Amino acid sequence: MDLLGAAGGPVRVAGRELPREELFDWASAVAAEIRGADVVAVQATASMETVVAVVGGLLAGVPVVPLPPDSGPDERAHILGDSGASLLLGVSGGGRQKEPPLVPVDGVPRGRSFRGEVSADATALILYTSGTTGAPKGVLVSRGAIAAGLDALAEAWAWTADDVLVHGLPLFHVHGLVLGVLGALRVGSPLVHTGRAKPDGYAAAAEGGGSLFFGVPTVWSRVVADAGAARALRGARLLVSGSAPLPVPVFERLVALTGHRPVERYGMTETLITVSARADGDRRPGYVGLPLPGVETRLVAEDGGPGPVDGETPGELHVRAPLLFQGYLNRPEATAASFADGGWFRTGDIATIGQAGWHRIVGRASTDLIKSGGYRIGAGEVENALLAHPGVREAAVVGTRHDDLGEQVTAYVVADGVAEPQLIEFVAERLSVHKRPRVVHLVDALPRNAMGKVVKTRLGEPA
Repeated sequence: MDLLGAAGGPVRVAGRELPREELFDWASAVAAEIRGADVVAVQATASMETVVAVVGGLLAGVPVVPLPPDSGPDERAHILGDSGASLLLGVSGGGRQKEPPLVPVDGVPRGRSFRGEVSADATALILYTSGTTGAPKGVLVSRGAIAAGLDALAEAWAWTADDVLVHGLPLFHVHGLVLGVLGALRVGSPLVHTGRAKPDGYAAAAEGGGSLFFGVPTVWSRVVADAGAARALRGARLLVSGSAPLPVPVFERLVALTGHRPVERYGMTETLITVSARADGDRRPGYVGLPLPGVETRLVAEDGGPGPVDGETPGELHVRAPLLFQGYLNRPEATAASFADGGWFRTGDIATIGQAGWHRIVGRASTDLIKSGGYRIGAGEVENALLAHPGVREAAVVGTRHDDLGEQVTAYVVADGVAEPQLIEFVAERLSVHKRPRVVHLVDALPRNAMGKVVKTRLGEPA
């Protein structure tokens, strides 16, 4: 299937720009170089070579494995070995011993070209994702799933070739690569990748005509901390936040400084984006919106029965849609365990759904649903309450063992000029008393991954 549109505006990555036609000519030469390979890995730096390599793999019909450039030797070896990649696409001199042969994208002869006919069911990407235990698993994402997901987002966000997409997200995840690169190539909009997601880069891109901005909550937190950069975004059309819940105080600060109510959306590597607010609809702080066209959702209670759709009672979110992944590479048991009867994917996320269909993500079942004294408490609600305090910059909440309650609400907070008892009382005044943190640890920083998500399993480790 024709996943990418060859026509459209230019692509700029870290200050280097190519017209769309030149990019596809280069990628077609890469496709000719790798045609016939079973799987190829791409050294996924924030560079034009990464974009060309991924597009080359798609043109050749060869599944692409984006390799995080900051992965340690063990993770890197696992991804390369588990995926069965026979070639590694990167820049000259970027190969290592005991790795697949390097194809230097910057040195590929431009005289040849190739573009294969590939079915919608063919695997386009193998994206590695980590759970709470075990080595990262390879998620098989088909060309048809990517096309369906991007088309649904283009409709929901009124995303057209007239937009200029701006972001600085990593190019080895769904957000930065699938939405942030393949989305622009499919829709035809020019792309400006700022190299890094920094407020001044976003401000400069806005002044240069950027209209559609992608960011994770960490990015938007930094933007609102730079009032000048935030105000530069007033001329944008749409601000989109994803990959983790956007704290309500950051949402409100964005509204105040930029004049925009940001669009939030929800998805996973296994599902792509399934729920989102719309460009032409309401945008509510703390909520990720409504199911996209073709997407079904449901809540499942602890006993396995249907969860109530009352906007208050949390349950595990299940999703059914044509954009679900094909399975975990070489892990049929893990694939089977991730689905319930009827093709419903178990997301492992805890959510509430209101009568109008609005979804709110409470957190991960493994780390964000706290069972304390018979109550079920969502970590995200407590985190938002803490972040409403003017002295709090960051907050993460988990359940820790308590002899009487089973679990207690424990918070890790980055703050200035405020003590533990004040924060406990602050939350108790805003939420039910049983939701207050019983312990608050004041820390210098929270552990985060490359996408800016807090890694809660590392809370309490030395900084």
